Amino acid sequence: MTRLPLQRTRFNRALEQLGALVLGNVLGNWRYRSSVVLALLLGFYAGSNVTAYVVVRIPGGRPMAVLLMVLLVELVVRLRGRLVTAQPGLGWVIADNLRIGMVYAVVLEAFKLGT
Repeated sequence: MTRLPLQRTRFNRALEQLGALVLGNVLGNWRYRSSVVLALLLGFYAGSNVTAYVVVRIPGGRPMAVLLMVLLVELVVRLRGRLVTAQPGLGWVIADNLRIGMVYAVVLEAFKLGT
């Protein structure tokens, strides 16, 4: 039994775009994939260090460090939205993964602390 080709509906196009978005970081050569994964891990490392060590040295403590981190993340999001129109390059993918890793580390730390 053969499958009939799917019609080009809006739902089908949305599914294709979602698949390309999810698999976009997985496909490619080994340098691209390793750079993307390494950026994600370095972002997590940086985020966990900010919440553990740098918070003590910043005047204002934890609220000021979190505010600065949120401002930095929002700045990267706003710049990406204005500068990148089509498929983002490797630099923007690395910046996104650094941002995602940092946010994940801060959220994980908040869950550990119960706040």
